[in-house]
Amino acid sequence: MALTGDFVTMYVNGVRYLEKPPLPYWLIAVDYRIFGFNVFSTHLPLTLGVLALAILVWVWARRAFDDRAAFYSALAIITTLGIFIYTRFLIPEVLLSFWLALALYGLLTGLEDSRPRRIYLAWAAVALATLTKGLIAPVFFAAAVVPYLVLTGDWRLLRRLRPVSGLALFLLIAAPWHILAGLANPDHGHPVGNVPSAAGVHGFFYFYFINEHVLRFLGRRFPHDYNKQASWIYWLGHLVWLFPWSLYVPLAFSHLWRSRHTWFAGLRSHSRIPEIAREEFRRKTIWLLGLYASFILIFFSVSTNQEYYTFPSWFALLLLIASAVAGYEENAEQPNPDLKKKTRDSLIGVHTLLTVVGIAAATALGVALWESRKLPYVADVGSVLAHRNVAGYSLSMSHLFDLTSAAFAGLRLPSVLAALGLLLGPAIALTFRRRNLHVAATISVALTSAVFLIAAHIALARFGGMLGSRPLADTINRISGDAGRFGSLQSDAQLILYGDQGNASSVIFYTQRQALLINGRSSSMIWGSWYPDAPHIFLDDADLLRIWGTVPRHYLIVTSDDRDHVDTLLAQAKKRGCLVIQVQELADKVLYSDEPLPQ
Repeated sequence: MALTGDFVTMYVNGVRYLEKPPLPYWLIAVDYRIFGFNVFSTHLPLTLGVLALAILVWVWARRAFDDRAAFYSALAIITTLGIFIYTRFLIPEVLLSFWLALALYGLLTGLEDSRPRRIYLAWAAVALATLTKGLIAPVFFAAAVVPYLVLTGDWRLLRRLRPVSGLALFLLIAAPWHILAGLANPDHGHPVGNVPSAAGVHGFFYFYFINEHVLRFLGRRFPHDYNKQASWIYWLGHLVWLFPWSLYVPLAFSHLWRSRHTWFAGLRSHSRIPEIAREEFRRKTIWLLGLYASFILIFFSVSTNQEYYTFPSWFALLLLIASAVAGYEENAEQPNPDLKKKTRDSLIGVHTLLTVVGIAAATALGVALWESRKLPYVADVGSVLAHRNVAGYSLSMSHLFDLTSAAFAGLRLPSVLAALGLLLGPAIALTFRRRNLHVAATISVALTSAVFLIAAHIALARFGGMLGSRPLADTINRISGDAGRFGSLQSDAQLILYGDQGNASSVIFYTQRQALLINGRSSSMIWGSWYPDAPHIFLDDADLLRIWGTVPRHYLIVTSDDRDHVDTLLAQAKKRGCLVIQVQELADKVLYSDEPLPQ
């Protein structure tokens, strides 16, 4: 987008990319024009998204509960494991979460304060969420709002929801791109069977609305390049993604159950007395966020899913958990001895559990470090993984099961840092809790998480060779005499990727070269590859043998899954007198060239 100015049809490696809505890519394209083509520009929208979400959650919790709940809610957003992990790579979930949170807050406060502008803000935010992640956004919003309106009786005040003008605003924001994308990517006939062919392919409207939304939910999307977690992993996984705040979930449920006699009190009223109005707003917040988070969790429990699909629900869960923690602490500070003892004991129980978890995790890390004590340090951790192929690597965290003792030899620093944090932090927090220093105890939990996340960041950098391919791109640029800046290519060397372009997509970015794909008509590029204007980059094994050794120089990148097969092909090229030079090996990828390397 930044180079071509085409903000309607997205392209990957010169091929139409029709799967996702454009707003995240618009933001990044603008960043590229301002800050240049770099990692900072790419991740800036996600960083700002986390900050904006934390601020919004703070504002919401402050109005619904109090300052302590607001502080804990914002703290939870920026110290929760799942939010940290799933903003390390480019997925739009945090932006989707912010827009939907803004929409829900706008609707709730607009109805409570009789402020039409807030209602319009909600409609606009849903439209922006739709441009961020697709039709799932209005579905999630409606699934929370409709039962909430029925529960509170606000559906009877339909005019206050501005259904006509609000829907017009929604369409004004969300519809133009969808219409333009449909016109720019028309239907060229129909697929032969389930597989598109050169004779025809469905256009944008079918692919985006039917294939990517309806069929994806039903598990019938083409191509079938996704997976679904086992139910027990799906549900228990949220204890990990919401860690350490997930340990307070029993308190949140207990708090809700003990107050069950007040669940419906004041839901159908709009008091102007400040104390009563705040209590009503608090209950409405709990209901709205509870309905919202519950629907998302149930929705993805029956649909295809990845670990981060429920990301939009996390802000709601964290706000409710953090407010419950704040409530327990405030009760523990009350003069009533019975109430004080019950709430204090509950808090101490949670911190005792956190201490046990911390000791167990620190012990496991210690054992792994001990077993790797005599092994040499390995900078590229990806090169010593076990490749156990858990879940076919279709789940984002599958590679965690590939860790070996040799891998821990390259992760000593982050492992020691994480072990110390998990060993000391929860114990310090428990000590504070026993001494009734409740705010200090909760902040200690957040700081423990912060130390762990710093360790995780260091570890992710050590996995750079597996998670990305920039070192390969730097090698290609150095050999070719390119500076690695856009518009500075000095050679016409040809880049070749064996398999899907996702195997080494960052090489395409950092070398500014369109890649030939050998047996790469798969995954996200398969639909765009059948359009008449698709570049002739999809080749097969015979094509690889035909062009290998010809002018210009070729760089071939192969993953470990295909290496044996490719080595067999290149052996045939050697018999014809072609050079096959292994330039570099990085984690599970290897770089070959068919010309001598410069001295």
